[in-house]
Amino acid sequence: MKNLWTPWRFKYITSPKEERCVLCQAADSIDLKSTLVLFRGKYNFILLNRYPYSNGHLMIAPVDHENSPLKSPIEASTEQSILARKCIEILTDVYQPHGFNIGMNLGSAGGAGIDDHYHLHIVPRWIGDTNYMTTVSGTRLIPQSLEETWEILNPYFIDLKF
Repeated sequence: MKNLWTPWRFKYITSPKEERCVLCQAADSIDLKSTLVLFRGKYNFILLNRYPYSNGHLMIAPVDHENSPLKSPIEASTEQSILARKCIEILTDVYQPHGFNIGMNLGSAGGAGIDDHYHLHIVPRWIGDTNYMTTVSGTRLIPQSLEETWEILNPYFIDLKF
């Protein structure tokens, strides 16, 4: 078995939790940059993961506070799938990843860090993106700040139509 060390996530795991869901806060915020929101659709919104596994790690979350896609209308699932395709297209254009990890962690037993508001992760991956730093020092190198990533991706999402 291989271990994936993510020490930057320790801050998230041990930080005091907000009384209000962080995804609901992001969905309602008018300050898109500070909440890392890139796009709002009718049923879902796209945002950067604050504790990414790689550059361009996006999440697509429903606007409604639900813990399972089974509780959302089918239109929300359809929109989420269309947005996932758009995210893959945009991330491919901008970052040219060699592949993607895409999925949901549903419930705390399923590994969800936010288990009461489901969301879809879209993680660009590159051959060799787990390098010796992870093995030697338990550190992942993410060469771009969240602010810089938001600035680079934002123009692609401003006029997003589907």
